[in-house]
Amino acid sequence: MSRSTQSKFSSKKPRQVRDAEATKKQILDAAEAEFARNGLQGARTEAIARGAGINTAMIYYYFQSKEGLYQAVLQRPAVEMHEGFQQLNLDELPPESALKLLIKEAIAYEAAHPHRGMLWFQEANQNQGKYFKQANWQENFSYLIKILERGMAEGYFRQLDPFLTTLHIIGVCNLYFNAYENIKHTRPDLQLLSPEMIEQHTQAAVNFILAGVRQTGD
Repeated sequence: MSRSTQSKFSSKKPRQVRDAEATKKQILDAAEAEFARNGLQGARTEAIARGAGINTAMIYYYFQSKEGLYQAVLQRPAVEMHEGFQQLNLDELPPESALKLLIKEAIAYEAAHPHRGMLWFQEANQNQGKYFKQANWQENFSYLIKILERGMAEGYFRQLDPFLTTLHIIGVCNLYFNAYENIKHTRPDLQLLSPEMIEQHTQAAVNFILAGVRQTGD
């Protein structure tokens, strides 16, 4: 085989990998929207294929089954958030600074994917968390739990239940987006998903949470 022929063959693999990754992303994006609307039970692979601009055979080629695709959809945000939190180097910051940064990053992520809350609702409603627990969300919870534990140990934060406080903080950050389709009717004069309102929500959440966890004097 000539060198020119070898280079032609070797140049195909990176292109094929890029094309495969792009196709998988299209499928995951379309599936996320369909599963958010209908959950695992009501979602249709034909609708996902239409949304992704591919045929249904491609779904089974990359994900084997509708259930396999659903698991990949739930896994994706867990992985993305884990990788994002890793890059923040939270252990190197004072507890209050680490908590503030994590809150801001979590809200920014939610703002970029405001419909993902419906995935968790559908999963809880239809499957009682069967697939959620397989996505290893414990790692993401642990970032916040560790900050709270470190803050209490170093005297920055008052004594709290780290797990319950983590749930409360998640609620403060996420309800704004998860319940948006309902909340928007309570203040139709506000553009709740505008950059300005999301910034106000972020700052209010930071102030509220820090006021709740800080150590107070006697």
